[in-house]
Amino acid sequence: MRVAVLGMGHMGRAVARRLLSHGYDVRVWNRTPGKAAEVVEAGAAEASSPVEAARDVEAVLMSLADDQAVLTVMGRLAELGSGPDGPIVVDMSTVSPETSRKLLESAPGRRFVASPIIGAPQTVLDGMASGLQGGDRRLVDRLEPIWSRVFSVYWYCGEDPGSASAFKLLNNYLMMSGVAVVAEAVATAEGAGLDKKLLRELLHRWPTVAPGLRNRLDDILFGDHKGWFATRLGAKDVRLFNGVAESTGLSLPIARLVERRYEEAAGRGWSEADITAIVELVRAERRT
Repeated sequence: MRVAVLGMGHMGRAVARRLLSHGYDVRVWNRTPGKAAEVVEAGAAEASSPVEAARDVEAVLMSLADDQAVLTVMGRLAELGSGPDGPIVVDMSTVSPETSRKLLESAPGRRFVASPIIGAPQTVLDGMASGLQGGDRRLVDRLEPIWSRVFSVYWYCGEDPGSASAFKLLNNYLMMSGVAVVAEAVATAEGAGLDKKLLRELLHRWPTVAPGLRNRLDDILFGDHKGWFATRLGAKDVRLFNGVAESTGLSLPIARLVERRYEEAAGRGWSEADITAIVELVRAERRT
């Protein structure tokens, strides 16, 4: 299968490398030149534009930073035309449900599937990530060879592509709020002079710490926050989650507080650091 991957951030590179490892013919594009080097070295071909990457492929996978980026790139893909033989466009980014619905309307021939990823880039490389699919079931089924290579498990969320995006935002909110709470517990333990080695052991064993947070515990405790999920993007995801809640008439005070905390951490110099950097915000407040 010939596939284009648009966006060479951490996740886009992981998806491309995973497909290359299974013998897929992969063409890649990134807005900023140079970020595709490791993927090209692994066997991908680099294109100079989204349209060049998407010509004569069966699927176009987008992994981009935010809503505006995916809408802009989809606009450029309109050059492909709406003929019956065009590719299926798949958005694997974390965006609002409304953006996913807009992407469906503007996709060439309305061939669009939302498929956000649950998991880290390394999880994708290991074939252990989870996936969510929303859109025309026939299109989803046609891309089963991709899902089975990238995901260990995946769920069909219905015809509305916005449903898959909404489920992804639920997942990310649980992670973002969990990291924020653990960061406060760690900073409190440090302030109380508790043994950090014992704290680490307990946090890894206590059932009150969600399993999905455990891969970030060491970075919260001892790390330099050079992970892959930038704090500014975490703030964006919680903001989108709050938007979904507000669209249903809900006001979520805890979620609003979590959003503000990540925005504050990003504004204090941790914008490109991993979301675990929120612990530095708490530590700094204790020092002052």
